[in-house]
Amino acid sequence: MEAGGAYGGGKAGAPFDPFTFVQKPQVILRAVCLLFAIIVFGCISSEGWMYDEKEKREYCIYNRDASACHYGTGVSVLAFLASIGFLIGEYLFEQMSSVKTRKHYVLLDLGYSSFWTLLYFIGFCYLANEWSNAETPEGNYGVNNAQAVIVFSFFSIFTWAGCAWFAYQRFRAGVDSAFAPSYEADPSLPGAAYTSYGPDSDTTYQEAPFSQNQQRGPGDYQAPAY
Repeated sequence: MEAGGAYGGGKAGAPFDPFTFVQKPQVILRAVCLLFAIIVFGCISSEGWMYDEKEKREYCIYNRDASACHYGTGVSVLAFLASIGFLIGEYLFEQMSSVKTRKHYVLLDLGYSSFWTLLYFIGFCYLANEWSNAETPEGNYGVNNAQAVIVFSFFSIFTWAGCAWFAYQRFRAGVDSAFAPSYEADPSLPGAAYTSYGPDSDTTYQEAPFSQNQQRGPGDYQAPAY
């Protein structure tokens, strides 16, 4: 987690380092989410539909449930677009000088990533169930692609959950820094040590300089000299 700026980011205005950027865990996970979304969308688009010669129409190979193909395509396309958007956001995050802007970005990241983790979990269960009940397509058409969609939908659950976890860590870092004490110990407070201000003295006093004069009794009075 980067230190030095609000919500776990670097200080605004710092020079951009591409090597440091591509090594950030958030960027790596977003790139993996982008790759998995392309695989899911590509597999469904290429061989997720099969043409029925008898009925003269296409049907989804997932148990002839068109909703299953549409669901997988819709979730993966939106995940693809969101991954690109968040990659751009990671680049701009270091340039955000406003703490509120960073907070809004982190909350958006947390909410969207958590929601898409849930959608991929539902999609995995949905597609796996439909595929288990489906008849094997003629000539094993699209079998490998259909299985790849299920596998990479399962992997996407963890990648998006990882993005949500990093966003939550950023949010916690921002909250902790907002409530961190910005004051230092005041030497005038009770129990603080008094430090002498002589040029060569490192002596510290646990009592006030005039404490001895305040402890004199009535018989220790000295008349002033004129």
